[in-house]
Amino acid sequence: MDCVLKTYGLTKKYKKHLAVNDAEMTICRGDIYGFVGENGSGKTTIIRLITGLIFANEGRFELFGTPNDSKDITLARRKVGAVVESPSIYRNMSAYDNLKMQCIILGLPADQRIADVLNEVGLGDLIGDKKHAGDFSLGMRQRLGIAMALIGEPEFLILDEPMNGLDPAGIVEIRELILKLNRERNITFLISSHILSELSLVATKYGIISKGHIIKEITAAELQKELAKTTDIMVDNPEKLVDVIGSILPAEVISYIPDGVRIVGEIDLNKVLATIIDAGIRIISVNCHESSFEDYYLETIGGKKA
Repeated sequence: MDCVLKTYGLTKKYKKHLAVNDAEMTICRGDIYGFVGENGSGKTTIIRLITGLIFANEGRFELFGTPNDSKDITLARRKVGAVVESPSIYRNMSAYDNLKMQCIILGLPADQRIADVLNEVGLGDLIGDKKHAGDFSLGMRQRLGIAMALIGEPEFLILDEPMNGLDPAGIVEIRELILKLNRERNITFLISSHILSELSLVATKYGIISKGHIIKEITAAELQKELAKTTDIMVDNPEKLVDVIGSILPAEVISYIPDGVRIVGEIDLNKVLATIIDAGIRIISVNCHESSFEDYYLETIGGKKA
């Protein structure tokens, strides 16, 4: 699969502070890459490095296969749209005029494309409206910022905390827009956020960063396997339970705990419990648990022990 972005040992220092530390990340075409980490972990710094707003002290990256030190990196960046930290909009101008200004900056014709983009992000009712962007709701400003990033028809869209501060309805709107652009236009996304529950509804791959270092990359499918469901069954006769459980479930999903068993994965719980009861074993308690992305994240960064 084609790599849109690949970094190699990317490092950024501010005097004695190591903001990004030997960061390695891979984003492939079509990914929705959820970039997660605590405040100050280095997410925005990496985004600034990729977009050319700042430069690395060490390491390198490739954008659409073009090395960052190549003279062609400017051409590669033309395939990238970005909203870094907060949308760069002119608050005393209308949505249409903001996009017209963006077209002028990018050297693009200000034609039907503006109306198309406004419709695409759900702001079509603002075509011809002179209302200033400063009077928009936060969600509308976020969508306008995305529209400005889309005006150059990017293949790779970078959104830095796009859901930050939005109300639930605004979060849903941004989420649906991301999925639509990914599915219908095959736009690759890098989305930094600490709203993990929302990222889990869109991301196809995750990068977990802590203290400037990317400590884990994992696909959504791999994550689902890591978040396996566990069922603890406590009984009055654990010795007999070993044989009973072993007769109906594969050994690899069973582990033995004091006074019972732990079963990993999906099971027919009614069948398992009925088998235990039919064997004359009294069940004391049954506890089902499924780890969340938040649990996994905290355990990965060392904030919570398994």
